[in-house]
Amino acid sequence: MEKVNVAVVGLGFGAEFIPIYQRHPDAECYAICQRNEEHLNEIGDQFGIERRFTKFEDLLSIDELDAIHVVSPIADHAWMSLESLKAGKHTCCTVPMATTTEDCLALAEARKKSGKVYMMMETAVYSREFLYAKELVESGKLGKIQFLRGSHQQNMGLPGWPDYWYGFPPMHYATHAVSPLLCLAKKRAESVVCHGSGRIQEDYIEKYDSPFAAETALIKLADSDLACEVTRSLFNTIRQYRESFDVYGTEMSFEWEQTAGEGPAIYTGYEDVERIEVPDYGHLLPKEIAPFTGHGVYDEEHEHTSFIQGSGHGGSHPHMTHEFVRAIVEGRQSAVDAATAANWTMTGICAHESAMNDGKRIQIPQTD
Repeated sequence: MEKVNVAVVGLGFGAEFIPIYQRHPDAECYAICQRNEEHLNEIGDQFGIERRFTKFEDLLSIDELDAIHVVSPIADHAWMSLESLKAGKHTCCTVPMATTTEDCLALAEARKKSGKVYMMMETAVYSREFLYAKELVESGKLGKIQFLRGSHQQNMGLPGWPDYWYGFPPMHYATHAVSPLLCLAKKRAESVVCHGSGRIQEDYIEKYDSPFAAETALIKLADSDLACEVTRSLFNTIRQYRESFDVYGTEMSFEWEQTAGEGPAIYTGYEDVERIEVPDYGHLLPKEIAPFTGHGVYDEEHEHTSFIQGSGHGGSHPHMTHEFVRAIVEGRQSAVDAATAANWTMTGICAHESAMNDGKRIQIPQTD
């Protein structure tokens, strides 16, 4: 097929994907969409994009538009993705897929009905650290996986975040910690037990009726002898930012660094530990977008060097973009399709439900 015409919706974090689509050999950034017209024009001028929209709905009837990339606030993820699929557009969306199990199941059903590609753009399973651990597992070096642990701790109590974040239930945004575990194990989550710990400040509790400072879950995997542990915190818990996973095997184990800069650890024996520098995986990508895994890219046409756009989250952005585009071109489902995204997202949603019910085991709805 000809190049895939993509519209990017949401130009905060979303702007980082524009130069990747512009340089991808199989794609074109056809249009951009942002409610704030001033910011819309600023980004449009920066990247030389003529088609600019302030209303998402205006994109849905454009025949020439093949795909929509949703990078809007969390509350918009589900309805925008649903409307995009119903309009016959290939759809990708930043995490989380939704914040209710009903919306997750509806999206999985909408993808089936539409026959279009859906992809949840989960950075954690395309970071260089994950790709390295995946190599260890698939090469057999790690041996049999015995246990996995994920942790996403972030202190968002400082002013400056959008209002909807304050008091947000930690496990409603858990896919960064959940997805590497399920992806490495190659299994879906079946049930979850979760407990809340501590208490956030009272004015934060009111918005979502969610009191916990941290939530920790044990996830039972389907058709497997494995269980995984996930911890998530957002407010009133002091720690350096950590978005991490650990995987323990019979021959080797991988642990994320405890503090930024010290490097992940590889364990190869009872007492043997080595700090490693994780390699870049740009060689897996087309040469046009490989530099976006972390190197500056000079844009000759627009005369600026982009060091930030596209290179964040462990170099994952070009890998995700490439997978989405190639799934469309090749006529297949994406690696993080709607059923997979629903399972990863509902794991967190059900974990929060468990925590609110004193650790009751919750069965995770299945898309089939």
